[in-house]
Amino acid sequence: MLATAVADRFELVTVPPLRGVPSFAEDVASGLRATPKRLSSKYLYDDVGSALFDAITRLPEYYLTRAENEILVQWGWQIVRMLDAPLDFLELGSGSAAKTRRLIGEALRLQAQLRYSPIDISSEAIRTSSLALVESFPGLSVRAYAGDYFDVLRSCELYSQRKMLAMFMGSNIGNYEPDHAAELLTLLHDALRPGDGLLVGADLKKDPATLELAYDDPAGVTAAFNLNLLARINRELDGTFDVRRFRHVASYDERRGSVDSYLEAVEKNDAAIGAIGLHLSLRRGERIQTESSYKFGDEDLIELGKRTGFRAASAWHDGARRFIVRLFVRES
Repeated sequence: MLATAVADRFELVTVPPLRGVPSFAEDVASGLRATPKRLSSKYLYDDVGSALFDAITRLPEYYLTRAENEILVQWGWQIVRMLDAPLDFLELGSGSAAKTRRLIGEALRLQAQLRYSPIDISSEAIRTSSLALVESFPGLSVRAYAGDYFDVLRSCELYSQRKMLAMFMGSNIGNYEPDHAAELLTLLHDALRPGDGLLVGADLKKDPATLELAYDDPAGVTAAFNLNLLARINRELDGTFDVRRFRHVASYDERRGSVDSYLEAVEKNDAAIGAIGLHLSLRRGERIQTESSYKFGDEDLIELGKRTGFRAASAWHDGARRFIVRLFVRES
């Protein structure tokens, strides 16, 4: 049982999919009937997938988390002072909240109380990380939202009486096709008030070998993360995929600036998905695309912010200039 002092400062809101928004089953059905086949990356992050992704962030090849953390360790104190205190925080894709912990600590040096509103698709991940934060910071209260970013932003009142700093870290912005990313930032714009801030962490464009290694580690953790999507279909949709007959593939498309991840059949593979009445026959070498991870130049980020009503303010880089954290301010 939670201690009363902690329980009183934590609330978890589960946000169901909005009417008209495709369900997991519907998205799987349409994606696997398409040519070429595809599955949405948001479904990688069930409780198993979220735990695997947390392990990925600790891999030596996955420099993104270390580079972003380097920026926050060195400049977190400055970041929270860019907007007038007192602040409240809103975060998309909080995960383990390891990054956010440092910014919360810096903010609570300037103000006695802070409200944090994380949004994450995994209810278990967001509950665990939120409770750990509340236990660590007596001045912190958390109202967490378990659901899809779009559903939460469209259906929940996230208004704060204070200045709000919204955060979209970990290069999560790169997981969206450009138009979809703009749609999400537009929703964030509408959830904020003029003068509120948006902090975006993004991976910068670099040589293909470094990028591909980050998304296909020798230990196979990223492969397990990707293959878990087939296992999830088996668990939740009565699927019969033999996961051992697939392999994880990642390749960088320099023209699009994207690392694309696939599940590739290593031999002819027949499978059924009972919940949607779908039977598949995949030939050897046929791929199912599961994720595109877009990389940015700083000018790309500035233009994206401008398109969605945000003015570029300050920016910080890690020492090797592999990663950028950029602050935007919501304009009227």
